[in-house]
Amino acid sequence: MIDRNEERLEQAPPDEAPVFEAPARGSADELLDAGAHGELDAMRHSAAHVMAEAVVDLLPGAKLGIGPAIADGFYYDFELPRPLTPDDLAAIEERMRASVAADHPFVRGELAAAEGRAFFEGRDQPYKVEILDDLAARAAAAGEAPAPVSTYTHGPFIDLCRGPHVASTGRIGPFRLLSVAGAYWRGRSDRPMLQRIYGTVWPTQQELDAYLWRLEEAKRRDHRRLGRQLDLFSFHDVAPGAAFWHPKGQTLWRTLEDAMREEQRRRGYLEVSTPMLVHRRLWERSGHWDLYQEHMFQLESEGQVYSLKPMNCPESTYIYRARKRSYRDLPLRLAEYGRLHRNELSGTLSGLLRVRQFVQDDAHIYCRPDQLQAEIADLLDLNQAVCRWFGFVPRYRLGTRPDKALGDPALWERAEASLLAALEASGQSFRVEPGEGAFYAPKIDILIDDALDREWQTATIQADLVMLPERFDLTYTDEHGAEQRPVTVHRAIYGSLERFIGVLLEHFAGALPFWCAPVQAVVVSIATRHETAARELGTLLVDRGLRVEVDDSDLRMQNKIRLAEEQKVPVMLVLGDREVEGGTATVRRRGQPPGEQETIGWEELAKRLAAEAAARRPS
Repeated sequence: MIDRNEERLEQAPPDEAPVFEAPARGSADELLDAGAHGELDAMRHSAAHVMAEAVVDLLPGAKLGIGPAIADGFYYDFELPRPLTPDDLAAIEERMRASVAADHPFVRGELAAAEGRAFFEGRDQPYKVEILDDLAARAAAAGEAPAPVSTYTHGPFIDLCRGPHVASTGRIGPFRLLSVAGAYWRGRSDRPMLQRIYGTVWPTQQELDAYLWRLEEAKRRDHRRLGRQLDLFSFHDVAPGAAFWHPKGQTLWRTLEDAMREEQRRRGYLEVSTPMLVHRRLWERSGHWDLYQEHMFQLESEGQVYSLKPMNCPESTYIYRARKRSYRDLPLRLAEYGRLHRNELSGTLSGLLRVRQFVQDDAHIYCRPDQLQAEIADLLDLNQAVCRWFGFVPRYRLGTRPDKALGDPALWERAEASLLAALEASGQSFRVEPGEGAFYAPKIDILIDDALDREWQTATIQADLVMLPERFDLTYTDEHGAEQRPVTVHRAIYGSLERFIGVLLEHFAGALPFWCAPVQAVVVSIATRHETAARELGTLLVDRGLRVEVDDSDLRMQNKIRLAEEQKVPVMLVLGDREVEGGTATVRRRGQPPGEQETIGWEELAKRLAAEAAARRPS
């Protein structure tokens, strides 16, 4: 049940997400908890309160939602009498600065539950009242009296809050309001749409300036903009959440896929394909119908209910069970590039990073328990190899048994021990996160940082002794003729191909490494008389397996070079009189100063470029 498409999109600039339908906080306890768990978080949460003070002051009648600290900043949700404008943000910032200059202390207060409800009801704050009502209902269900509620006051502003905060508003560092987005109350599309103001705050002006630079750079690198510029893909409202891959984008896709296929063949994988449309019986057996049904696209035919598959795991068991398995058959490594569909809320869709239709480089490895550690070690090695293709340095996180977990704790201990031993043997540093495994398996998550130091989770490895083996009654015959349960390893290395391509485009700012660039080289003819030679060189390079275009347009040479640079082509090969006469080409690398160009014979050029493509290394 690998789920690379479920990542939260904290990395995306807030103004690139006009509606965010599924905030992390939904329960009454979570809504009351500001999420301030450190000094910087406390500053950010305090800034959210100061921002709410300014909004209430400037827009009388504002209804307050929640205002937590988040990665790199804070936000607050409001129901307002009118839509906000950029001028409003400037005015709110000005009022916030006045509050910071006043250095109001943050003072904690406490009210009895009924008193707190009456207070916020009297101030016409229905969302605060709803939070308190939910807390009271939970206490009543547990047979307990409602607990007192805490508030924080600074200057004229009071809010329902658990804190903590900085000592006073004067302790809030340099800040900036960033954008306004829509957000459904409590993340539900049947609830009111509120206006969310995003902001950021840092201890020093230097840190704020660096963050704002990263935001601007992230906009420049936005994969959606690059997808249009480089003619890779597009999105259309006839198929929301599903990319239309253009020829160059499909070339990039297939190049990544073929590279992974080659690695998998070397490591003994067998590729399979399973149906996209599956009867609900399968999902009932796997548990998805109870746990995941709302995210599944369903349809009815001849009185039967089917679903487009949201993941490949259960279907692979039918291939395993197609014949009786012996211990000699294991490990059985089944790889699948399955097209998956998940019914994501429309407001959460974000280019390639969160979609409704996607493909995973998925695999399920069925092995004996004594083979598990070696299989995990091979997967760690596979991930290291793939990271080297792009220059990524992976980090590892081991998630262990959660409180609500399927199966025998003894099976979990065995699986966790194997994952731990494989990580230790690999020599890689890692951290253990107790209780962060999937409900059916402990897991290793692999994290990378991009060029802007944004963290992304890519690969995941899960050792399943419970869900697939038990629910689908998987067995093999051991050397003594007795039936045993195999272990199932769920793994994805790229994860979602869509999401991985989005990360690559933003990491490299569209300037992809030579080996995976959709167009690796452009042959540029200086004049019309050089066009025949340009086409001959292009054919030679294509015959050597390279992806080459010939620009024999009537543009001037410098315009052709500039166009190739704009298209992020790694290599430009210039042919003029001297080159045609000598059977050479002048090689100009992307971003290379003119003085560093090299003139090479065609055969040597073809040999070098083919070797570079085969090496699969970052440019």
